[in-house]
Amino acid sequence: MNSSDKNTFFCLKSTLNCGGKLISLENPMVMGILNITKDSFYDGGKHIQIADILAHTEKMLTEGAGIIDIGAVSTRPGANEIDEVQEMEIFKEFLPAIVKEFPQAIISVDTYRSNVAKYTIENGAHIINDISAGNFDNKMFETIAELKAPYIMMHIKGTPQNMQQNPIYTNLIGEIISYFQEKILKLKSLGVKDIIVDPGIGFGKTLDHNYEILSKLEMLKIFELPILMGVSRKSLIYKLLGGTPAEAQNGTTVLNTVSLLKGASILRVHDVKEAVEAIKIFSKLETF
Repeated sequence: MNSSDKNTFFCLKSTLNCGGKLISLENPMVMGILNITKDSFYDGGKHIQIADILAHTEKMLTEGAGIIDIGAVSTRPGANEIDEVQEMEIFKEFLPAIVKEFPQAIISVDTYRSNVAKYTIENGAHIINDISAGNFDNKMFETIAELKAPYIMMHIKGTPQNMQQNPIYTNLIGEIISYFQEKILKLKSLGVKDIIVDPGIGFGKTLDHNYEILSKLEMLKIFELPILMGVSRKSLIYKLLGGTPAEAQNGTTVLNTVSLLKGASILRVHDVKEAVEAIKIFSKLETF
């Protein structure tokens, strides 16, 4: 069996049109996380000065990140919400410098606000990564259609403030598929062509929910869309193994590898080098 036979239901040769820059997902890609916030669960406060932001971006690009995902609002469980004005101010302060310093980089913006999406795409970003899949801003879908930007939509149950307060599902995977199906139909009706789905590990899920998603991830291939997985240093690792986010790199690599075997096209990570190595090994296996 060759690699094309293995992916009958999922076209790995898809491309994303990022402002005229075509990026291929024929091989899985690493998305490096750039949190420019003080409140993120793992690296909050590390990258809030421009010199630190640029140095970390350069490090991730050098290590092989194909996309840099910039977030100005923490969405960890129980995070303090900052308003749109504050979020916009952060991007206005730092995004132009990042774009100027790294003009060839593909930049994703982690936001659920349509006005922020519009500003950032019009000022050098390429992709919008929305944890709410349009639920937190009813203008997001039409804004994405207008911008013609690739759109990552994540499954979430609740909000970052309450999502981990006893999340319950009758049929976890079925509910996630129905959630995406409805939204994909709406986006396509608006003319959105580049859609990526993210099942939302840790966003309104218990430990068992997270591992069930990983176990059955290939079921999301039904949409024939790229799948993004974000497991990096999350609690499903250290709550199972013990320790802290800082000690969860080995578990992250294990789950990234599982994600690749199950069909993920994009790995969203804090540690780029390790994820790139996992993809190289996975890709070698796929040649046989």
